[in-house]
Amino acid sequence: MTQPTLNKQRIVILGGSAGIGLGVARAAVAEGANVIIASHDRKRVDAAVARLRDVASAGVATIAGHAVDLRSAAEIRELFAAIGAFDHLVFTAGEELLLSSLAELDLAAARRFFELRYWGALAAVQAARPHLAREGSIVLTSGAASRRPHPGFVIGASICAAMEAATRALAIELAPIRVNIVTPGFVETDLWSNIPADARAEMFRAAAAKLPVGRIGTPDDIAEHYLGFMRGRYVTGQALVVDGGGVLV
Repeated sequence: MTQPTLNKQRIVILGGSAGIGLGVARAAVAEGANVIIASHDRKRVDAAVARLRDVASAGVATIAGHAVDLRSAAEIRELFAAIGAFDHLVFTAGEELLLSSLAELDLAAARRFFELRYWGALAAVQAARPHLAREGSIVLTSGAASRRPHPGFVIGASICAAMEAATRALAIELAPIRVNIVTPGFVETDLWSNIPADARAEMFRAAAAKLPVGRIGTPDDIAEHYLGFMRGRYVTGQALVVDGGGVLV
């Protein structure tokens, strides 16, 4: 029996210019998929497209990039109208984490934080649905804070849990399109860039010492599991924790 492949599949990755999204794009291109990435920063999008073209074998995959405000439902609708038919949607977009104790939490900032990670994701699914292949898939992004939050993670944990609940509901509503979600743990990406470099390095060091795998994750570690959901034709409504064993310790 032949194994499912993403070769020649058309994949849209929102948030694909950096971090986990770029890792997913890189892995998909290496498998021969035609990849479209979108993010808000034109320079980052163009740089990511150039890097992906270096990965692609000549003539095997096509790569395109769009600069889009993923907080804007109107811009997202325009993007998918321009893209047309495709096979898989991946949503990895996210800004730096909002870390704050409840006592010091700025509720207005907390509400804004939901605009991209939650409402942006729902707007993307809504706009993408008419263009998605019937046998296609959607892969969303959560975080291990939904399972094991740390102090200061009340907003991050809330968004992650909401996204996992939305995934299960969407898997029922959008069937037979498959909807799943990847739940990463500590991964070294720009999402932590609002933490001073020394404090970030110490946080990663301390986390790595506790993890059963003994290290922090990389975008490439996580990317394969997005591809697995895209390939996996008999799985939907599921959240896969990819955290080096962090929820166990």
